[in-house]
Amino acid sequence: MDALPKDLLEGLHQAQKAKAKKQARFRVAVGEAYYPVLEFKEGGFALDKEDAPHLRGLVDLYAGPNHLYQCLIVASEEDGPLMRYEFKRATATTDTAPLDYARDPDAPIALLPR
Repeated sequence: MDALPKDLLEGLHQAQKAKAKKQARFRVAVGEAYYPVLEFKEGGFALDKEDAPHLRGLVDLYAGPNHLYQCLIVASEEDGPLMRYEFKRATATTDTAPLDYARDPDAPIALLPR
């Protein structure tokens, strides 16, 4: 790689970064802004440090159109071209409201009319 000119190497890195962003499966939503997640692990994720600001606080994590988690995050470290964030809390989202009571496992699912 040392034999290539500097501008060619920079162009190659930019192309690799653009490809990684395009192929990103996850994305983070902060207000109206969305950022592609370049790496996702159990304890956190990483974004491109040039595009994403130092995020902190409550964010939403999506896999395509599916809302997966509402997360409380902090920036943990810069790692080359990436900014790593750790979850302080990651709550899975559901499409139903939580129940106020314990549901009886033997309760009928529906009632039939007479």
